[in-house]
Amino acid sequence: MLLIILGILVSYLIGSIPTAYIFGRFLKGIDIRKAGSGNIGATNALRVLGKGPGITVLFIDILKGFLAVTLLGNALVSKSTLISDETLRILLGISCICGHNWTVFLRFKGGKGVATTFGVLLGLSLEIASLKLVLGLVILIWFLTFIIVGIVSIASVLSGITLPIFIITFRLSPTLIFLSILLCAFIILRHRTNLKRVLEGKEKRLTFKRSR
Repeated sequence: MLLIILGILVSYLIGSIPTAYIFGRFLKGIDIRKAGSGNIGATNALRVLGKGPGITVLFIDILKGFLAVTLLGNALVSKSTLISDETLRILLGISCICGHNWTVFLRFKGGKGVATTFGVLLGLSLEIASLKLVLGLVILIWFLTFIIVGIVSIASVLSGITLPIFIITFRLSPTLIFLSILLCAFIILRHRTNLKRVLEGKEKRLTFKRSR
């Protein structure tokens, strides 16, 4: 049990690495929390820091979730007999997402968690074959929505809502159903200010700023 708790803590710290904040400080000497939307996620990094740094932030934030479930998960599953491998990886994934959303390094104010959530689901899909189709459909929903409306927050919320719908439809495990509902709640909660702006007609479309 102590090893599991330690793994969950390490996963949280991995998720807590504030990638966009670090890039803003090192590349432009700015606090990204005081620029653009004020968020420390990849979308704001794209707007404020430019395409190259923004895409790099996106990749690293995805990688955080992926490594927590795969690399850290692989190190722990053979040592744990208290819970199933699937449950352990899910706990690590949730912890990593919580770290990104509420990072200890920035007074528990983090990003929206979509990229890290994708990384977690991608990592889980390598171990749970039935999740691959669901993940593919969720990604398709995100891209189609973004192509139509051009607003990241709407695409993220809609794909988050469809996640538990697909998992329930394809009759995946109760643990995955619980995970999907929790992740959906996280995404809606973290995008509540965006949804308010959408209703007010003030939410901005994503445009790319050239790196300098």
